[in-house]
Amino acid sequence: MMQEFFTQWHSAARTTTGLFWMAFWAFGLGYLISSMIQVFVTEARMKRTMGEAGPRSVALATVFGFISSSCSFAALATTRSLFAKGAGLVPSLAFLLASTNLVVELGIIIAVFLSWQFVVGEYLGGVLLILLMWLIVRLTGPKRLIETARERAREQEGETDEDAPDWRKLIRSREGWRRVAQRYFMEWAMVWKDVTIGFTVAGIVAVFIPRRFFEWLFVGSGSGDLGFLQLLQHALIGPVAAFFTFIGSMGNIPLAAVLFSNGVSFAGVMAFIFADLVVFPVLRIQAKYYGWRFAFYILGVFLVALVTATIAMHYGFQFAGLLPDPSTARSATDRDFFVVDYKLFLNIAFFAVSLFFVVWKARASGMALGWGSDLSERILFVLTMLAFVWLLGGWLLAPQLAA
Repeated sequence: MMQEFFTQWHSAARTTTGLFWMAFWAFGLGYLISSMIQVFVTEARMKRTMGEAGPRSVALATVFGFISSSCSFAALATTRSLFAKGAGLVPSLAFLLASTNLVVELGIIIAVFLSWQFVVGEYLGGVLLILLMWLIVRLTGPKRLIETARERAREQEGETDEDAPDWRKLIRSREGWRRVAQRYFMEWAMVWKDVTIGFTVAGIVAVFIPRRFFEWLFVGSGSGDLGFLQLLQHALIGPVAAFFTFIGSMGNIPLAAVLFSNGVSFAGVMAFIFADLVVFPVLRIQAKYYGWRFAFYILGVFLVALVTATIAMHYGFQFAGLLPDPSTARSATDRDFFVVDYKLFLNIAFFAVSLFFVVWKARASGMALGWGSDLSERILFVLTMLAFVWLLGGWLLAPQLAA
């Protein structure tokens, strides 16, 4: 019994490391693109063009979100700033949804771990989420609560808004690329805990959790034809599972791949991926910005939109004959991770880029990775350290104990 546990421990550590090896270049590429866009397209310029809800404002907010950071916590801060400076609630939430679901780096990570159908679902679903959110807010939006929330957001918003130099000059300057290096470092600094925990959990779940557990949790998993109530259950359980992971979307993708390989439906997997804005840390931050009543209102809007969008996409893909087949999904533990292929050379290239940017940032302004300023961040830090201990033990100690 103990020998089997140590063998599985090593397999889980190997799976976690292998999954991250598959994805590192994709993280690097996505964050490089995101950092460049965030440096050369400023928040001040966005604010001038976003007004109350209307096709133009919502479309612009969606575009601005698309070219912004995928980190939920950074997107929340930017959304608060836009909302406090006068942007309507619908454009502000459209920006938030787009900046966490329509960004380039998330699509790249999904393509690495899942299939092209999930990439299409990510972008199509992101647009659907925005349209459904717009409809729900228009039908239910409490005007007094919205204005109260805006006033609260204004109290927390500083007056440090300054426009950057023209992007054409900035992109040719050393200062512009120094900012890119700093932004690239910040992107990693915001997600390294989520990514570490997410990949570690994915490895543990892939090795230790049997398929029958997923069949029990997601009713009808693995069957070819799910009824509406089963799909609805999948679309509801996905966000519930994500709510208790405390992990952002980038860290959840390998776990989403584990769910899919265990027969969870397209709707259930997409609901799990989209649920990064209904997890507890996000709810807590929204409450800090706007108050608990408004935070729960936004949570309800997002949850209804999320469930509706994922079920609609499932039936749409099914009608078009485009649903991905769970039987073709490769188990995370069966992958041959460490081989000489394109990933090796891309990883080397982006490791060099990352090292260069980190050294440049450290020389310019120092480098500090604290354990967090609030309780949830400190819990994540502790869990991250435990994850590193687990991985080291799985690689170094478990093989000897299993022998």
